[in-house]
Order: sequence, then C-alpha cells, then structure tokens
Amino acid sequence: MVKLKIDKLVIAKKKFNSRLIVGTGKYKSMSECAKAIKLSGAEIVTVAVRRVNIIDKKKPLLMDYIDPKKITYLPNTAGCFNSKEALRTLRLAREIGGWKLVKLEVLGDKQNLFPDMIETLKSTEVLAKEGFKVMVYCNDDPLMAKRLENVGADAIMPLAAPIGSGLGIQNKTNIKIIRKQTKLPLIIDAGLGQASDATIAMELGCDGVLVNTAIAKAKKPFSMALAFKNSVIAGRQSFLAGRIKKYLYGNASSPKIGIVK
Repeated sequence: MVKLKIDKLVIAKKKFNSRLIVGTGKYKSMSECAKAIKLSGAEIVTVAVRRVNIIDKKKPLLMDYIDPKKITYLPNTAGCFNSKEALRTLRLAREIGGWKLVKLEVLGDKQNLFPDMIETLKSTEVLAKEGFKVMVYCNDDPLMAKRLENVGADAIMPLAAPIGSGLGIQNKTNIKIIRKQTKLPLIIDAGLGQASDATIAMELGCDGVLVNTAIAKAKKPFSMALAFKNSVIAGRQSFLAGRIKKYLYGNASSPKIGIVK
C-alpha cells in the first residue's frame, strides 16, 4: 500500500493538516455548525466578528461549541463596506482575542457582494503595517492579486463566483494565472456549490478552499462536510500526481507490440 506524504498548508508560517477552511455562518444552530466542522476535518474556521457572538456570556458563545485551542479562529470583516469599518472590526478582534491572523473582506455592493478592491487594497496595506497577518478576499484579477501581495498580504483569496451563489469556479484561466505568479497561499473563497468544485480548485493548484454556504445550506450538511473533506484531499493528490497532457485525437493505451496479425 502506498503511503502518502502529509502535505501541509502553510499560512503566515503556521502549518495545518487540512486544506479546507469552513465558515461558521448560516447553520441552524451552533451545535450543527460544530458537528459539521468536526466532520470536515477543518482546522481553520472563519468568524464574522460583527455577527457571531464571541463576547456576550449571557448568550450562546461560539467558543462553547468550537474550542479555539483546537481550531484556529479566523476573524473576518463580513458585512463591512469600506476600509474604515473593516479596520475597526479587525482591531476589535485583536483586542478581544489577540487574533492577528485575519480575513479581510470589504464589499462593494449589497446585491452581488463583490469585493471593493480599492478599499481592500488600502486596508491590506494598513493592516500589514500594524502587524496583522492578512488573508484577503478579492476578485480574480491577477494584477490586483499581485498588488495585494506587494502591499503585504499573507494569502490571496479570489472568489470562484459571487458569495453564496453556488456557481463554482467561473474563471479558471485567471486562477491559473494568479497561481503561476504568486508564491503566497492561494485559497478559493466564495461561490462553491458542491464537493467537485473544491476538487477542481485544488487541481488548478490552489492551496485550499473556503466553504460555508455549500455545507451549511446543503440538504444534509454533515454529509456535505465529509464530501468536501474528501474532495479537497483528492484534488490536492491529483494536482501533485500530475495530470496527463491533453490531446485533440485518440491515443490508444494498449501496446502495439505483440499484436496478433
């Protein structure tokens, strides 16, 4: 039996066994969220600082269900529409929990939830100078991805499609270009709808994927969490194995030597 080498995800010098990041929103309950995350094998979970309770002890605390000593919390700025809001939110997260590894998300409009890249770029530069380790939600523009890297981003997180759309990766070419030009971790964020979408992302050379809606809103969230776990592993192994070249015409796999005439 072939024993596969453990291929770790490295973000801001921290190592993770799982390449699947899972969001904590949209579940029916915190207990459902916790079970789905456990089944997914994820070691990083995103936490919307403005929406998820992490400080009010009179209400259910996320920490009571997901142990921050075992799972890395990734505070994010979901719901922020300008740099000022995003910066304030992440500074608050650092003050509350000491978190420096964060996910920056500055939205441009409420309908499509596309990132405002001007505000995002500005925020990334400020946060990096303040000592944050910034994983950045962005569009799939290779030029903007390079600019984010230049101002101090620790991970590039281009969308596959609009947040929550479930459309899967819409622009494989741009993702390939970003992969080729950056040495930073490349994490597909937003728009995945099924496990095979994650496999495709990993086969494109991405270092990981972030999934929330596709698991939380699936008919069977626990089954989908497990499916995403396996699909990410399969996609990464496929990428490392190296796919065959594509040919326009058929290419017989059977040997020609020894054919009986």
